[in-house]
Amino acid sequence: MIAQSKPNNLSPEEYLLFEESSQEKHEYINGQVYAMAGANSNHVTICINLVTMLRDHVRGLGCQIFMSDMKVRIEEKNCYYYPDIFVTCNNQDRDNNTYKQFPKLIIEVLSDSTEAFDRGNKFYDYSTLESLEEYILINSNKQQLDCFRKVKDHRWEIYFYRDNDFRIDSINFTSNIMKIYEDTELLF
Repeated sequence: MIAQSKPNNLSPEEYLLFEESSQEKHEYINGQVYAMAGANSNHVTICINLVTMLRDHVRGLGCQIFMSDMKVRIEEKNCYYYPDIFVTCNNQDRDNNTYKQFPKLIIEVLSDSTEAFDRGNKFYDYSTLESLEEYILINSNKQQLDCFRKVKDHRWEIYFYRDNDFRIDSINFTSNIMKIYEDTELLF
């Protein structure tokens, strides 16, 4: 295949080969490839804060936590995404070093350019994962955490956290929302 900046109509296998040799990350949606944008300092700091807290919490539980360099495959929707953070506790995910398929928790840190997609089509795609129990959206411009929890019959409930403590039921975790925003440039 001739190297292109944005190849189109790729099979999942062609996408994975393309992504191996690419110097930038791309998400894949049903044959189409989309370059990933960089993040601002608030976004990166929020991710570091969360990964630090969650890594200590899941240590020894048989779970793995990943940041934005690991893909999640959604076979039913024929797509691969790079979530900002996700946790998998499924042993089947240990067999593949390129992507994971069974996350129980996915966290996206919102930016102005991705918020609509993260709340809309991406959430819809993620929601088809049987293993997914919670989907969390964190605002990088103001203190706001929106947690979607799966309930029976594939329905989702939303919980809003603006101050004080928040909880992540899928991994039995509770913390104060201010810890997420520590060392960011946000004023409270």
